[in-house]
Amino acid sequence: MTPRTSLLLLLLAGLPAARPAPPTCYSRMLTLSREITGDFQSLQAAEPVESCVRYLPGLYLDIHNYCVLAKLRDFVASPQCWKVTQVDVLKDKVRKLYTIMNSFCRRDLVFLSDDCNALEHPIPVTTGPPDGQS
Repeated sequence: MTPRTSLLLLLLAGLPAARPAPPTCYSRMLTLSREITGDFQSLQAAEPVESCVRYLPGLYLDIHNYCVLAKLRDFVASPQCWKVTQVDVLKDKVRKLYTIMNSFCRRDLVFLSDDCNALEHPIPVTTGPPDGQS
């Protein structure tokens, strides 16, 4: 076998390993919840096209909080801003996450809290180790 052929076989053998694994239910829920939270924050921070955006319920999601399912339902059912394109797109994503959580990935969910008030405010971002650790 020539060195050129060996190199070609080596490259071809390595290609399947380069493909990422398909997303799991958990990773899909986590990614979509972060995307929704980011979109909501961007919508709130932008100059609102409609004044109704100010009156939308807060949407800071934590898929480990039992109250998130009710929060998703309430957001979709909210009568504010129907016919506002950005809000309609956001509500579609919320509907999709609710369906994934309530149907397809129901067995994969592990709720670590049931603090409904925690979903009313942005999740603080930690930049360092907890207090007392270096």
